[in-house]
Amino acid sequence: MKIDKKHLLNYSIVIPYLVLSVIGLIVVYSTTSVTLIKYNLNPFNSVLNQGAFWVVSMLAITFIYRLKLNFLKNKRILSIALFIEVILLVIAKFFSEEINGANGWISLGPITFQPAEYLKLIMVWMLAFTFSRRQNDIEVYDYQALTRRRWYPRSLDDLKDWRVYSLIMVGLVVIQPDLGNAAIIVLTGIVMFAVSGVGYRWYVALMGTIAGISALFLGIIGTVGVKTMAHVPVFGYVAKRFSAFFNPFKDLTDSGLQLAHSYYAMSNGGWFGRGLGNSIEKNGYLPEATTDFVFSIVIEELGFIGAGLILALVFFLILRIMLVGIKAKNPFNSMMALGIGGMILMQVFVNVGGISGLIPSTGVTFPFLSQGGNSLLLLSVAIGIVLNIDANEKREEIYQEVTEEIHRSGTQEFKVIS
Repeated sequence: MKIDKKHLLNYSIVIPYLVLSVIGLIVVYSTTSVTLIKYNLNPFNSVLNQGAFWVVSMLAITFIYRLKLNFLKNKRILSIALFIEVILLVIAKFFSEEINGANGWISLGPITFQPAEYLKLIMVWMLAFTFSRRQNDIEVYDYQALTRRRWYPRSLDDLKDWRVYSLIMVGLVVIQPDLGNAAIIVLTGIVMFAVSGVGYRWYVALMGTIAGISALFLGIIGTVGVKTMAHVPVFGYVAKRFSAFFNPFKDLTDSGLQLAHSYYAMSNGGWFGRGLGNSIEKNGYLPEATTDFVFSIVIEELGFIGAGLILALVFFLILRIMLVGIKAKNPFNSMMALGIGGMILMQVFVNVGGISGLIPSTGVTFPFLSQGGNSLLLLSVAIGIVLNIDANEKREEIYQEVTEEIHRSGTQEFKVIS
């Protein structure tokens, strides 16, 4: 009996991914063509660039799907990825040009990329690698198995300093400053911590600590005022965001400009929208209409019903990814899939929360719809890993079932093609 991996492809993940990617290309054209025409450029320039990244992304998914999962469990490969990521974050902060008040992009000729974007997936990878190798110790020592080395001397190849690595990399993202991606990384880390197997009391304590720190921070801003905080390095960037969060209409020419026009866009859209391509706010009124606030434009053009259907499809994809993690029997596979699902979920939460005023705006793109080839490529790589994990788990399950049947009936052996 032969099991070809291509027959194990999870179409409940592939089809939503393809649909969202196509919708993303349409949205990119809709939000960028007006500006390109204004400057006498080809209106298809941006969508062609996004399409090229999508082709590369599809090739990346195919390549990753055909790989054996052992490459993700190799400490040497992970260590190299962590080292390269730290170097890129340092270069982005100290040796790159400032864009929109932050130093987070690296330019290589016509190609620009944001190292913090890729850190989200690398952090999921690192935490899944570390936590999965300590499952037996977590069962006995709970949270302390993740913090005290002496209880598991046989796990000599673990990343014992995972907390140090995490703090260093998140810190490098914060000082760029890129609080949006930093928030996603921290929230995703909380998801990874929750599924690591530690007792719920430690998770509750962690959430309580974060809530306390957040309340203290808000209290300080409320006491000293946003204007005072604006003179503090790094926090000056944050202060503007909080100023808009408290009252976007107070300063419509600066800090409140984006959020106020985001409200206008959503109000214009109503239930059914103005029609695809008919947005008013994308005509120079709403900054970052193609990236951070693209979902506001989607609501304006397709209405709350159309945007809601797209959001429902995104949540369906996230749930299918998390279901792979829930069903997986291998701890690493389970945590990796749940972490990727959590990563996408947190990005949606931070983006939609920012454009709607539920949380301070953080400059985070909306998955699949925002212009940006790097974001699409990262998401595609993550999807490829989940598809590989799902196929591997299915193959192992079939292998086990058929092996048991062989032992019972004495039939001939079979071969599994990876």
